[in-house]
Amino acid sequence: MSNLDRQAALTVCGGRGFVVAEPVRELLSPRHVRLGESTEVRRLLPNLGRRMIGAWCFVDHYGPDDIADEPGMQVPPHPHMGLQTVSWLHDGEVLHRDSTGSLQTIRPRELGLMTSGRAISHSEESPRPHARYLHGAQLWVALPDAHRQVESHFQHHADLPRATSPGLTATVILGELDGAVSPGTTYSPIVGADLALTSGTEARLPLDPDFEYAVLAMSGEVHVDGVPVLPGSMLYLGCGRTELPLRAASDAGLMLLGGEPFEEEIVMWWNFVGRTDEEIRQAREDWTTGDRFGEVKGYDGDPLPAPEVPAAHLKARGRVR
Repeated sequence: MSNLDRQAALTVCGGRGFVVAEPVRELLSPRHVRLGESTEVRRLLPNLGRRMIGAWCFVDHYGPDDIADEPGMQVPPHPHMGLQTVSWLHDGEVLHRDSTGSLQTIRPRELGLMTSGRAISHSEESPRPHARYLHGAQLWVALPDAHRQVESHFQHHADLPRATSPGLTATVILGELDGAVSPGTTYSPIVGADLALTSGTEARLPLDPDFEYAVLAMSGEVHVDGVPVLPGSMLYLGCGRTELPLRAASDAGLMLLGGEPFEEEIVMWWNFVGRTDEEIRQAREDWTTGDRFGEVKGYDGDPLPAPEVPAAHLKARGRVR
């Protein structure tokens, strides 16, 4: 999925200076962003108070939207570099195309994982015809410097491992949780899991104390470590936890995101993750005038034009312009 913000800001993320080294309960409110004609997303990362969670550097939550008489998701071809995209659905379908030739319909609780490496482009759209409801999350994972030039590729995994306890099913999207290991390729210590709880469930989820964590509420009423977390909001949990108490007041869906704190500082702008202002500007130029990002074949429409990069340069650690 693209960041369609035409006023996209250069953002410094990463580095341990942003990490809370102890358990906390920091509730993050979303920013509402239009995505095409009929989809509005709630952007949780990057957030004014929180830039990354492990290597997770971008989180959008959308829906549930009734798109029976709407075009649904329509994101034209656009570029990415320096990251992985994770497509995750609770309702609906998304048709993925990319410049490596991949063509795949992603359905609920199937993993669509695209690794950009140095450069890739892709499009995402609701199929025609499509299901009535669309509900899901789009997430990015920053690639560490040693793997930023990895060959671009796309993975689709329809059958993912699960960890279960009474009233709780955890589908492991990336990484490992309670002995269940995702087949998705990762390049840094990370975990992502979809948690489904039945009404009245009280559970304690095992965690790695070296990871920082957050929980994104997708649906239902749930208390996370005693804090009520409403759908479309995210609770940052810090580090140092060995378990996470959960209590569901209704059937509920959550996403658990975590990982070792990301050591490197990164620069994010539009759909690019780099290390310097100059690198970001070169990527924009390459998308606008060159063929570095390849061609998405089969999409009915023009590629997405890049916005202008802000004139100001990043000068201070952690400053957003």
